[in-house]
Amino acid sequence: MIAPSRFALRSPVIPLAVGFALLAAVVIATGWFIEQSKIDSRAIRNIVSIEDGLARTLTLVLDAETGQRGYLLTGDESYLAPFNAALKDLPGQLANLKAKLAGDSGQQMSYALLEPLVRDELVELQHTVGLRQAGKADDAMAIVLGGSGKAGMDRIRSLVGAMKSREALLMEARQARAERTASRLEAGGLAAIVLVLLISSAALIEARLRFRDLKFARDTLHSSNQRLQVEMLERQKAETALRQAQKMEAIGRLTGGVAHDFNNMLAIVIGNLQLAQRRLRKGVVDVDTFLTHAAEGASRAAMLTSRLLAFARRQPLSPQPIEVNKLVGGISELMRRTLGEEIAIETVLAGGLWRIHADANQLESALLNLALNARDAMPSGGRLTIETANADLDERYAASHNEVTAGQYVMIAVTDTGEGMTEEVKAQAFEPFFTTKASGHGTGLGLSQVYGFVKQSGGHAKIYSEVGRGTSIKIYLPRFSGADEATSLVQPLLQETGAPRGTVLVVEDEEAVRRISLEILRELGFRTLEASGGRAALELLDANPDISLVFTDVVMPEMNGRKLADEIKRRFPEMKILFTSGYTRNAIVHNGTLDPGTAFIAKPFSHEQIVAKLNEILHSS
Repeated sequence: MIAPSRFALRSPVIPLAVGFALLAAVVIATGWFIEQSKIDSRAIRNIVSIEDGLARTLTLVLDAETGQRGYLLTGDESYLAPFNAALKDLPGQLANLKAKLAGDSGQQMSYALLEPLVRDELVELQHTVGLRQAGKADDAMAIVLGGSGKAGMDRIRSLVGAMKSREALLMEARQARAERTASRLEAGGLAAIVLVLLISSAALIEARLRFRDLKFARDTLHSSNQRLQVEMLERQKAETALRQAQKMEAIGRLTGGVAHDFNNMLAIVIGNLQLAQRRLRKGVVDVDTFLTHAAEGASRAAMLTSRLLAFARRQPLSPQPIEVNKLVGGISELMRRTLGEEIAIETVLAGGLWRIHADANQLESALLNLALNARDAMPSGGRLTIETANADLDERYAASHNEVTAGQYVMIAVTDTGEGMTEEVKAQAFEPFFTTKASGHGTGLGLSQVYGFVKQSGGHAKIYSEVGRGTSIKIYLPRFSGADEATSLVQPLLQETGAPRGTVLVVEDEEAVRRISLEILRELGFRTLEASGGRAALELLDANPDISLVFTDVVMPEMNGRKLADEIKRRFPEMKILFTSGYTRNAIVHNGTLDPGTAFIAKPFSHEQIVAKLNEILHSS
């Protein structure tokens, strides 16, 4: 047997011991290099902080000078904002800079020169501002033009530049030292890696540590994902709650506005009717004034409901092809008579203008609303311009505006030279019951009615305004490419005396409404029959073949007006039917438009309106 040598016996121990010794030395050296690297990093951060402090100090002085110059030139107090901010921040900034320079005697000497220069400059700036505020603008400008302030600023810039240069030199030295330390640290790290690779036990420990770190990172990531999901759910709940709160706020403002205006109108109606009743009890028959005022209040209430339906995009529309230039030309004459001589009206009508498909009466009402708003914005008179043009709204524009579809539109702009709107007012201008007018000069529904009509017609509305310059409201209505000839906007004048006599069946579930409808028709000379529902109406039709027209409500229990009309047409194809309702949806109105061939009159209706509608229906072939 060959005996092992002493070296062979020692070999497993000595290399391990040497390896650990070398590893310990490398670790110690690496630790020292790391500490030096930390020292260098702190020094570099301090230099950067000093440079930032110098730049900040100079910036504040320049801000103060800029604010002073702007105020001296304009007298506008808003220019003093940077000046006042600089006066507030500079003392603290100087104290902070002085503390950072405590370890550098050279920079401390420079700071001793810088501080009085800055304070002297601020004293002069404050002095000139004070003169300007006292009305001595010429004295203040004389000091500025004297050049002492500029000379002081030049000295400050020069001294700050010199201090920055010194910090730059210190930065270069520190960076060079840091690079050397990093190189040595890298060499030590490489040596440590080699030694670790030679020591199997260290390698196993390192592997275990890496596995443990990986598991920890995985668990941490899983926990972070769970927290993120919880935060997302909480944020969604918060956003939902916010939207609900905003919705309730809007509903509250809407209901409050409706209640306020309706109460005012009811006060007018009730008060005047009570006064008329008292006069009649006393034998005084001259109550026309009170009845007129009561009727005016009721008409205002009817207009309010109409505007609310327009804002909600629920008013029944009767669209037809429209030549916009002809419509604008016609309504501009009405505007001249309505707005008065103090408002100059101009029209800029584009050649080759496309046609649109919209409700002509509602479009005229929208333009008149815009004109009246423009007049109110020009209390001392001004110029109102109505402009038409073809417009292409592209995908980019549509993406940046809600509810806008890219395509071809006809643009109608109403522009005034009035007071203009602030951004806050513009943001709320289309909201119902929002108004900047004095009490009694507007309901706040005009623009919201315009907006509702435009949106219901598939269009878009946009406000452009500058305070003191004026406002331009542009409405865009989709281009119509249907029949070549636009439908005439002129309707025949209907006379009450021409109303034919016949039998009218009134179908209405509300007894009070049915009663007043019957009275109006009887006063016009019609024979009347009444029914409170669809089934009773059909029985009366079967029993009375002389009925020439059915006047029916749309919204009724059991059988609505649409179903009743369908059954009547099935039994009596030639029967004429007039629908009425205070609000209708989906029965005879689809997508905001009356079904073709449908005769409709909205509640509440006046005596004159029912006469005109009956003449229109009964005279039609």
